[in-house]
Amino acid sequence: MTYRIGVDVGGSFTDFAVFDTGTGKLATLKVFSRPDAPGEEILSALDILSERDGIEPSEVSYFTHGTTVGVNTVIERNGHEIALFTTKNFEDVLQVARLKIPEIHNLYSVRPEPLVSRDRVFGIDERILATGEVLKTPDETDVACAVQAAIEAGCKGIVLAFLHSYRNPANEDAVTSIIERLSPGLPVISSAATWPIMREYERTITAVISGYVQPRVANYLDRFEKVLRERGVTCPLLITKTNGGVMGIDQARSESVQMILSGTASGVIGAGYLAKASGFDRIMSLDIGGTSADVAVIIDGEAQYGTGELIGDFQIHVPSVSVTSVGQGGGSVAWIDRLGLLHVGPESAGSTPGPACYGRGGTRPTITDAMAAANLIGHMPLGYGAVNVDHAASQAALAPLAERLGTSVEELAGNIVDISVSGMYAEVSALVSRFAIDPREFHLFAFGGAGAMLACFLAKELDMRGVVVPPTAGVVSAYGGIVADLKNDFIRTVYREVTAEALAELCATFEALEVEARAWLETQGYSGRGSIRLSADMRYLGQSFEIETPIQPAWLRQGDAAAIRAAFHQEHDRLYGHRDENADVQMVSLRLVIAGATQKPPLNPIAVAQAPAEPRFHVEGWFSGRSWMTGVYHRADLAAGHRFRGPAIVAQDDTTTVVPPAFEVLVDRFGNLVITKTEL
Repeated sequence: MTYRIGVDVGGSFTDFAVFDTGTGKLATLKVFSRPDAPGEEILSALDILSERDGIEPSEVSYFTHGTTVGVNTVIERNGHEIALFTTKNFEDVLQVARLKIPEIHNLYSVRPEPLVSRDRVFGIDERILATGEVLKTPDETDVACAVQAAIEAGCKGIVLAFLHSYRNPANEDAVTSIIERLSPGLPVISSAATWPIMREYERTITAVISGYVQPRVANYLDRFEKVLRERGVTCPLLITKTNGGVMGIDQARSESVQMILSGTASGVIGAGYLAKASGFDRIMSLDIGGTSADVAVIIDGEAQYGTGELIGDFQIHVPSVSVTSVGQGGGSVAWIDRLGLLHVGPESAGSTPGPACYGRGGTRPTITDAMAAANLIGHMPLGYGAVNVDHAASQAALAPLAERLGTSVEELAGNIVDISVSGMYAEVSALVSRFAIDPREFHLFAFGGAGAMLACFLAKELDMRGVVVPPTAGVVSAYGGIVADLKNDFIRTVYREVTAEALAELCATFEALEVEARAWLETQGYSGRGSIRLSADMRYLGQSFEIETPIQPAWLRQGDAAAIRAAFHQEHDRLYGHRDENADVQMVSLRLVIAGATQKPPLNPIAVAQAPAEPRFHVEGWFSGRSWMTGVYHRADLAAGHRFRGPAIVAQDDTTTVVPPAFEVLVDRFGNLVITKTEL
């Protein structure tokens, strides 16, 4: 008997999903996160699993871990001091950036301070042309002076980002070798090795973020590996990636940028797998934890991907599961500004002290407290018994705000929920436009500790088909780590028009990428060949930006330029509503993704209902300031075919589902709660 474990460390709770490969059963667990002592929550959970379920560390055959340590380092700006080496006379690349202000409608909006201050940016006298030709090689004396100045300035690492290194990394490679010889042990991050894309600022900021978080991520992973080994976990340790896959811990140490959104991506992958297996082909995932609400678009089980995802104040340009994050988590704090207006978030109460109703010292009102004050959660223990909700404490936390606003606590609770949902609505609307989808064709797939608590309210505003709450909704992110495939991305800038004459060269580039990709898969210990997905960044000649377009390897091998152009025309038309088939098409980059499939837990049908669903009891619940008698159901009592109307509350160990009036619940054959709008 062996076990596959997925772990997701969140702001409030750390989630565990444990798959028994012998019996096919899934065990789940939540424990409070320990930001004061990262990693201790994992050890505590292993002890609980051993005592509760008889799961011993030596029996673990697969262990994946998603963490927010990288993204939190950027958000909190507590990474190591690093230096940036640029091409001489291009030292202002971070200050110039893209000359955009964060809020285009706010004339007082200012760009954030760069992660590397200007006095720690050093120009190296070297030059590579846009063609890739080396015009000037770097001088060792010049490099030595810059290294010495960086060390004297207190820098603990160096990032290299030279002009046109995406075309030819020779000068970055040469300077890396010089630094390693002059200062052994000093970390060096090369932009060409990190992600070799055109556009200097985008490549530079991606490499800078990687260098900024790398020491802290590496230290965290070292400790993580050490404590697991000491506890007897001997299997290879895997880390979930920003692209929705997993990688070995050694790669995670050196390529920290690849795991900066690992926890967020895990939830999307878990939701995609569960939705497809349950028969839902179009969903928007809603993952609400203690700090944020994360929304992604998933079609036929495949998450939508993109680049330029926001990490704190900065965009990162490695392939990422495309997620919109809003500072509206269960722990988001409600507050009143100097003009007397009510706001919610983005500040969060986190795990410590947490919402007031958790009884851990929190006194400020949060979204969770609003739901508790409305008597919509807390009628059974939360977090596997970790929390017994204190309704009086939540009401006491809301009372000062209610008094200032001249309203009741119950009405204020409804207002807090409305404001949080409106914040989600605004961001989700932008996501809908970005991917050219109609939310009326999608279900909202709710998970995370607070996703099912707020999902119906958001689905109503977006006029969606309904809400789906999976059986283990509170730990879907941890579950995603179990079902994620080994995956890696590769890119080459090609800059060619899509013509029959160019395809021979493009085919050779693709074949070189494929060789590199299969070699990577072997280094991860994967015995099969894996699957290949090919795409290209293309644009009409003269356009400034590209569209990633899926293409078939056979089109390259057969020299079928017409098929490649047609695929681009179709994608351009889908996104923008028009095409120009007479225009020349340019391919800027070739992208290849390789994936090695991992073992997936099966989705088993549940027992069929033999009698109508009955609530265990009724409570007075408040929706939008109005009192309703609300049935409280327990998830364990529900069977396939059960149907009941809102208002209702469905309690379970890892989350609470709130069903407002004018909604109806159907339990499907896999135990999902399928919630749709109905008439009062």
